[in-house]
Amino acid sequence: MEYVIIILLIIVVILQILCLLKNINEANITERLSKLEINMIKELDDFKDGLNDSMSIKFDKLNDTTEKRLIMINEKVNERLDQNFEKTNKTFTSVLERLSKIDEAQKKIELLSNDIVSLQSILTDKKTRGIFGEINLKQILVSVFGENTTSIYKLQAPMSNGTIADCILYAPKPLGTIAIDSKFPLEHYQIMMDKKISNIERENAAKLFKLDMKKHIDAISSKYIIQGETTDSAILFLPAEAIFAEVNAYHQDIINYAYKKHVWITSPTTLISTLTVVQMILKNIERDKYSSIIHEELNKLGVEFSRYRERWDKLSKSIYATQKDAEALSITTDKITKKFENISQVKLGNNSNNKENKEIEYNNI
Repeated sequence: MEYVIIILLIIVVILQILCLLKNINEANITERLSKLEINMIKELDDFKDGLNDSMSIKFDKLNDTTEKRLIMINEKVNERLDQNFEKTNKTFTSVLERLSKIDEAQKKIELLSNDIVSLQSILTDKKTRGIFGEINLKQILVSVFGENTTSIYKLQAPMSNGTIADCILYAPKPLGTIAIDSKFPLEHYQIMMDKKISNIERENAAKLFKLDMKKHIDAISSKYIIQGETTDSAILFLPAEAIFAEVNAYHQDIINYAYKKHVWITSPTTLISTLTVVQMILKNIERDKYSSIIHEELNKLGVEFSRYRERWDKLSKSIYATQKDAEALSITTDKITKKFENISQVKLGNNSNNKENKEIEYNNI
């Protein structure tokens, strides 16, 4: 009986020791689990912060690189566009300046032409009329070719026969060197056009006007057409549109006579047209001289443009690849962010349930 009691006491003591060990182990396990949970949360937060910092740095570098490349492309494109616009503006400015000069000269010539009929009080002698014609001729030449262009024309040019032409035009072949002389047959023209006088007087004045024109044509043909020095033609310049219109409209015999003598009658308007054609021929000849150089430079420009096209294609592909990488990184970032959100929700919402489950599992053990 005593042995039974001793055995029971021993069993009771053992049970108490087991209960005590149970309580001690449960407290240690709970404490360790809590510390482990805190450490895991801290490590996850550190990992999250580090990953965010790393991703932010990489995105900043990527954005900086892309921005720099786009800025370089933009600067190059703007530079090329500025250069092209500058060249185009210079060309248009030059054309507008030329047109404005021609318009100004034309306006001056029209004003002078309108006043020619009433110039009797001013142009009283042949010398004054000669000076007027020379000035008018000079204005036309300057308006078309510009000043100080002695390689194209020369005013008051001496010739080998001792005569002095109002102008020598150095036109390209087949035109060659052409003499231009101004003539202004005004006296008999005014009488011929005066309707206040009788028809007989006007007819006599018309005959004298024809004689004056033929004398001028003969003088120009004999003085300013020199074989081996000039071309076989010369130009008679009438500084009055009204006289030129009268000759062409009602005096065909004068025109035919001038043709036979190889003298071409011009007015301010027709002379401007003729000189403009000569100017275009000169420009075309000058352009043809450099056509081979221009062609060579265009070929070089074509090669450079091909290189530019290849480099642009490479840069475009690089930008496209960078864009695709950025989109892939954005998708990965969204996934990682969702993972962190899920981890945070598990930590906050299921903490008490985890403790209860641990107690149940330990009791089951």
